[in-house]
Amino acid sequence: MSALRAGIVGYGLAGEVFHAPLIDAVDGIDVAGIVTTNEERAARARTAFPDAELVASVDELWDRIDVLVVAAPNRAHIPLALAAFEHGIPVVMDKPMAPSLTEAERLVEAGGALTVFQNRRLDGDFLTLQGILERGELGTVTRFESRFERFRPEVDASGWRELGDAAEGGGLLLDLGAHLVDQARLLFGHPRRVYAELHTRRPGAEVEDDVFLALEHEEGVRSHLWMSAVAPLYGPRFGVSGLEAGFASDGLDPQEAQLSDGMRPGDPGYGEADGLLPGAYQRFYEGVVAWLRDGAPAPVDPRDSLACMRVLDAARVSAQKHSVIELEGQ
Repeated sequence: MSALRAGIVGYGLAGEVFHAPLIDAVDGIDVAGIVTTNEERAARARTAFPDAELVASVDELWDRIDVLVVAAPNRAHIPLALAAFEHGIPVVMDKPMAPSLTEAERLVEAGGALTVFQNRRLDGDFLTLQGILERGELGTVTRFESRFERFRPEVDASGWRELGDAAEGGGLLLDLGAHLVDQARLLFGHPRRVYAELHTRRPGAEVEDDVFLALEHEEGVRSHLWMSAVAPLYGPRFGVSGLEAGFASDGLDPQEAQLSDGMRPGDPGYGEADGLLPGAYQRFYEGVVAWLRDGAPAPVDPRDSLACMRVLDAARVSAQKHSVIELEGQ
């Protein structure tokens, strides 16, 4: 059976560092096409994937691909995915699935074959914590703390994630909140209340760069989530309190840095960190192959990502009103 042909729209951080190398590392799927209008990125793509077709528009790929990977800026997510659905092409959507809740709902309601790249489900520290909780080693959990903190005190004015136009979908709430809320929901279920603080700290910043979320889950677990670009002293990545024991881990999962440096899944040391299970982002695309070839469930149910968008939307309202927001269902 021939490999699935993947077309990737966008060859920035998401396309070049994450999607293309991970697809290349998995049997049963190949990078068949890459869409970019940036000459420098096109040159790098041509060197890395000489057999892939480099084009300026996705319209040149529809009859040559089996799945579309949307790694473009957030503002382009919905039109690209809807166009793929019209051509009967399944979509892998980079997170967040849309710049707004309304657009995310529209996308899911369109009914096309869709999954979302929630790769932080495959961080080594998260996989380790999942196993600990499944084995009941901590007893009843009371509090979950999760931080994704960096120190970048100067704004990158060239990056769309730093822009203030709502249509761009920039800011840390969507960028990192899509990961941290997804992890909290997987571990403890959909929250019933959310409280949020969103701040714009850096001179010249136009979107939030310092974020705190407090979630209350059905069983009483409280999740406290921090996302920041202005944290010179990093807190623990995870801190979990149970009535019998606790768990903590430091530092970010190594896979992003390893992929950026040219390391690939299967290389010695890939995804490894002391005391933790190895991370395994490649498992996402193994799941894509099983989904499209064998009829397995999508590696990430888009309804999960939509539920995260509802939490993030409520968080923005909470920050505006300085109040706790009640959440309904998922």
